[in-house]
Amino acid sequence: MSEPASPDPRSAEARPPEAEPAGSDSTSPTSGMRLIGRALGRHRRRLLVGYPLIILWQLSETLVPVVIGLVVDRAIDGGSWVDLAWTLGVMVALFLVLSNGYRFGSRFVVRGMETESHLLRMEISSHVLHPRGARTDRLAGETLSIATSDAGLAPLVMRQLGFAVASLASILVVAGYVLQVDVLLGLVILLGVPLVLALIQALAPMVADRTRRQQESTARVAGLADDLLQGLRPLKGIGGEDVGLRRYRTASGQARDDTIGVARSWGYLSGLTTLLGGVLLAVVALLAGRRALDGEISLGELIALIGLTQFLAEPMRILGDLSAQFAACRASAGRIAEFLRTPHVLGPGSRAPDEAAPPLVLESVATGPLREVSLQLRPGELLAVTVDDPATSDALVALLSGERPPESGRARLGDVDLTDLTVEARRRHLLTVSHLTDVFEGSLRTTVDPRGTRSDDELAAVLAASAADEVVALHPDGLDRSVRAGGASLSGGQRQRLTLARALAADAPTLVLQDPTSAVDAVTEQSIAEGLRTVRAGGRSTLVITSSPALLQRAHRVVVVRAGRSVAEGDHATLLADPAYREAVLR
Repeated sequence: MSEPASPDPRSAEARPPEAEPAGSDSTSPTSGMRLIGRALGRHRRRLLVGYPLIILWQLSETLVPVVIGLVVDRAIDGGSWVDLAWTLGVMVALFLVLSNGYRFGSRFVVRGMETESHLLRMEISSHVLHPRGARTDRLAGETLSIATSDAGLAPLVMRQLGFAVASLASILVVAGYVLQVDVLLGLVILLGVPLVLALIQALAPMVADRTRRQQESTARVAGLADDLLQGLRPLKGIGGEDVGLRRYRTASGQARDDTIGVARSWGYLSGLTTLLGGVLLAVVALLAGRRALDGEISLGELIALIGLTQFLAEPMRILGDLSAQFAACRASAGRIAEFLRTPHVLGPGSRAPDEAAPPLVLESVATGPLREVSLQLRPGELLAVTVDDPATSDALVALLSGERPPESGRARLGDVDLTDLTVEARRRHLLTVSHLTDVFEGSLRTTVDPRGTRSDDELAAVLAASAADEVVALHPDGLDRSVRAGGASLSGGQRQRLTLARALAADAPTLVLQDPTSAVDAVTEQSIAEGLRTVRAGGRSTLVITSSPALLQRAHRVVVVRAGRSVAEGDHATLLADPAYREAVLR
């Protein structure tokens, strides 16, 4: 599930409020067909210029055999030099129209396709990066496949439609010409072409279904590959490489089989098109030859008919492949539409607290594993919350970040329920940082201060408080040390310290941290506990979900949540008198 903007300091306090980009709303297409219709509609000006030019190109190609027959009948077979000159002039003009029609028609159509592909990529990106987040269970690699492969494939319907209309027009022109030359031949074409296309469509559903499966399995294996690469270090740590490799091998094998199945079905479709089209064209050529031998048509008309029958193979192939190709585009468009319709993580919100430093309050809140939790984070306080179940911790983070509304009770910031907060108000007052945070490609400086708004002294303070100054000191480049995507060049503890430094650099009035020291040693943990209390002094409120004795000791108060209920409250030293608390937190 994509996180909302507010839990990440890079996208919350570090970024000023702005208009929300387009995302999942009433204007998003509800299906693949609606998305395709929208694409055709918003590029109609280009297409209304490009399609006539494409049709003109196809009709010009259709007329080439006819003009050649005209040259033979009017100029070569007993005609004069004048006849030869004007018929050749017609041929030259035809080829000028033919070449320029395709050149400029394709330019308009391709421009529309590429522009639509860009717009779809931006729309998908805007949905993912929406300030209110996007709730989806797709892996990152699957989302990437939608934004690249599907966004490039769906607009191809513009080209398919143009060529389909042009092919249909050329077939009608051929049939019309042949009807003028010989009624029987014209009827064979008018009746034979639809029959051949109908027979070809028998294979189209199979091709479409296999194409859809292949696209889905390819996206799935891309997602698994990305997931595997990101989790490679933990897998190595627990010796789980073989398990991960088996999962990927299974998914990759399925994608391979689906791809081969698509290629095989396209082979069947192409073979059937060639066979049936060849039979039809052979019949037309045979009948035309017999008419020529009987003297019923001229030599030029015979040449034109033979040329036209050969030409018909291409538009018949285009029309035969159309339904399968369109199905692939529709499947991609459907995945894009489905993704764009995924709901936002955060509600729209319409209110902001009136107070400058509103307290964070939970009043008998129940949601998921939380049964009845009450607490109040006072201004300037460092409050620790210890829980007995990781699921309870995750539910509490989801509640405070606005992802999960309370089923009963009330969670509020000042006088405003968390679910009613506007995005701007949440950014201004509250920052919730899960223990599952990302480190982005760049440098140590951009990791801690993405917008570059903090001075060196301010960075030094948050680096020291999070013990991330030790990470900076390990490399001669200091803060300019490069960081790979996902923090792949850093250890788990280093990533955790840097993300804590980033959260502290955001300087949110109310900060919620989930297990900020779970990947560091005890000495570093003690340093962070002291630094956290120091750097957050001066009216800043901090809630830490933790079982760390060092953090619990430095907290002003500790709230104990057991079996989803807040059961005790006090300072760490007092609570140690409770055997259950002592057993849970002392290591």
